[in-house]
Amino acid sequence: MNPALDNDLGPDSPRQLLHGHVAAFDTPEELVAATQKAYAAGYRRMDAYTPIPVDGLAQAMGRGKTVMPLIVLLGGIVGGTSGYFMQWYSMTVDYPYNVGGRPFHSWPMFIPVTFELTVLLAAISGVVGMLYLNGLPRLHHPIFQAPGIERATVDQFFLCIETTDPMWHRDGTRTFLEKELKGHDVAEVER
Repeated sequence: MNPALDNDLGPDSPRQLLHGHVAAFDTPEELVAATQKAYAAGYRRMDAYTPIPVDGLAQAMGRGKTVMPLIVLLGGIVGGTSGYFMQWYSMTVDYPYNVGGRPFHSWPMFIPVTFELTVLLAAISGVVGMLYLNGLPRLHHPIFQAPGIERATVDQFFLCIETTDPMWHRDGTRTFLEKELKGHDVAEVER
C-alpha cells in the first residue's frame, strides 16, 4: 500500500477514477451512529442515502444551517419592492389619472398586488434556490452504480465517503467502514 499513489491527483489515480466508498446499514440508528463516528474521525465529505427521513442525520454529517431562508427572504423583498414600484411608477409618474379626487400615490390600493408579487417571487426563489443548492436537475450520479443502492428506496441505509475528502484513502477508508463503523456490503463506487 503506497499512500502517495492512493492520494495522488493524477488522471489515473483512485481519487479521479472513484467517487468513494459506500457501506450499507440495516437501521437508521446504525446509520446515524456510523455517521457520527465518521465525522468524529475527521471525514467531512460524505453523504447518506435513506428510504425515509432520519432525524439527526444532517447534524451527524456536520451540516449546519442552510441559506434557503435568506434566498426566500431576498426573493420576497425583491417581489414586494418591484410590485410596489411598478404600481407607483405607473400611477404617479407614467400615467397619472385623477379618479374621484384621490391622490396619485394611494398606497392602500397598492397592497394586494404588492403582497401577491412578494409571495410569488419568494416561492419562485425558493424553488430555484433549492434546485441550485441540491445540484439539480441531475440525470446521473455515480452512486447509482453502487451495488444494492436501489434498496435505499426500500429498506437499506447507506453512507458514502467521497474521494474528495482529504482523509479519504483507498484501503484506509474501506477498512474504517467495515471494521470501525460495522457497515456491510462495503463497495467502491466508480465515477
